[in-house]
Amino acid sequence: MTYYLVAPVLVSLWPLLVSMMYLPDARRSMKQEQTLCVEGQKHILDILRYDPERLRFAPEKDETEFSFDKAIARAANMCGIRSAHGYSVGGIGGDKNDKKTQNAKVDLKAVGIVQAATFLSSIQSMWVGLKCDQVKLTKKKGMPDQWDAEMKFWYTY
Repeated sequence: MTYYLVAPVLVSLWPLLVSMMYLPDARRSMKQEQTLCVEGQKHILDILRYDPERLRFAPEKDETEFSFDKAIARAANMCGIRSAHGYSVGGIGGDKNDKKTQNAKVDLKAVGIVQAATFLSSIQSMWVGLKCDQVKLTKKKGMPDQWDAEMKFWYTY
């Protein structure tokens, strides 16, 4: 008998609880999220105004499929490296998660340390699935800022 009295009272309290507690919290949270969104948009516009070179990392319209040849040539060109000497692209294989992988070894000859670091940063910024396993820098004797850089990359897609 008490079930027939308590159950309707509890059911009638639910809309009251929702309207008095949950909806104001949801509105407050939504306003905070909108404020953060507007703030984030302002930061994005500031970044684009003060550092417009970040747009150069955007993929070109005809680039839909990854190719080490294109990625290396584009990154080397952006960094002022005349040519990425001696890069070799390994085979395509599969890994545990049924994803395909490609690997490549890139040799940059007689580059400055800033050029090598910029190359590494820009090529990884252009392609999210590209990871560098190993970087080996060898200083050229008698040259102030001349290095040979060897980098090993893996691309997973």
